[in-house]
Amino acid sequence: MSDTYTETTQKGWTTRIGESIKGVVTGFVLVALSGFGLFWNEGRAVQTEKSLAEGAALVITVDASRVDPANEGKLVHVTGEMKAGVKPSDPEFGVSAEGLRLVRTAEMYQWREEKKTETKKNVGGSEETVTTYSYVQVWSESPIDSREFKVTEGHVNPQMRYRSAGFLGRDVTLGAFRPGEPIVRALPASQQVRVDAAMAEALRPRMNGPVQANDGVFYLGADPSQPRIGDFRISFQLAPAGPVSIVGRQSGSDFAEYQTSAGDKLLMVRPGTMSAAEMFKAAESENTALTWLIRGVGALVMFFGFQMILNPLVVVADVVPLIGSLLGAGASLVSLAATAVLAPLVIAIAWFWYRPVAAVILVLAGLAVAFGLRTLAKRKAAMRQTTPATPAPA
Repeated sequence: MSDTYTETTQKGWTTRIGESIKGVVTGFVLVALSGFGLFWNEGRAVQTEKSLAEGAALVITVDASRVDPANEGKLVHVTGEMKAGVKPSDPEFGVSAEGLRLVRTAEMYQWREEKKTETKKNVGGSEETVTTYSYVQVWSESPIDSREFKVTEGHVNPQMRYRSAGFLGRDVTLGAFRPGEPIVRALPASQQVRVDAAMAEALRPRMNGPVQANDGVFYLGADPSQPRIGDFRISFQLAPAGPVSIVGRQSGSDFAEYQTSAGDKLLMVRPGTMSAAEMFKAAESENTALTWLIRGVGALVMFFGFQMILNPLVVVADVVPLIGSLLGAGASLVSLAATAVLAPLVIAIAWFWYRPVAAVILVLAGLAVAFGLRTLAKRKAAMRQTTPATPAPA
């Protein structure tokens, strides 16, 4: 179910020029922030890389069946079966399961506002904006504040009575070790805990309204096939007991973060049985992926910053919409070119700052490749000049 509301606004040419000039300052700020972020990211990546290398060289694998006091404060790697003496449970909904961590996901059926904007440029530089507000009903784990809607009448969301939450098992053990909350919370809740009709029946007296089990979840409402605003879906996921691998500082019978001299704190928790080498390799891959993600985001922010800096020229040209559109396309190309130059330059400078040896090697390698290609091209050109022309047949 959805409904819409359309709003049309006009903005004069002089107003647009004033706003675009103000946007220039924001554009310079975005370019500066993105450059700083790109530079910082390279330092972060190098620090994490060095920390992981340091940890991989120091870590020792210990037997989970015994806590050796000699390893106190050292970086250790442990694998073993982790289990909870007291299973996790949700007292509000009366759900418990054999495992390490129980996660409740509470979703409420709510109104959500979606906005679509179309802008038309007019002769003389003015601009007409048509904004269409659509109101759709969706399941959401987060409360949606309907007071911020353009049209609140008929689109009011009630307060969320229930929220998502997590519950930990107690007396957790891994052999002779007793991992604390940070370790247990780091494990993913990947296993669904299904509720049934008997559990819904037991819950009903405590709920203010109808309760039923539907496809393994609690449904708080009259009809799951026809949800109404304010209905709830309550589902549960479990981090099961089983083999777990940990790399961290041995702290008594628990594990804590290990402070490396490179700067990072190491504490890794993975479900399943993994060697120390495998865990560090996975962490290195995550560091690489994060580095490229931040590079991409930084370049995108820089691109938008350059567009905002050039936007006043586009607005001035919008007196004739066709010329403004052409200049807008040109401004986008210039912004892309400027980003393609500045973003790699910032990263290159960061490399010289944070890892000068690697940077010099890369530069020398690039120069060597360029020199080799140039030499090869000269040889081919010389061969073409010295090869005698084939005489034409008589």
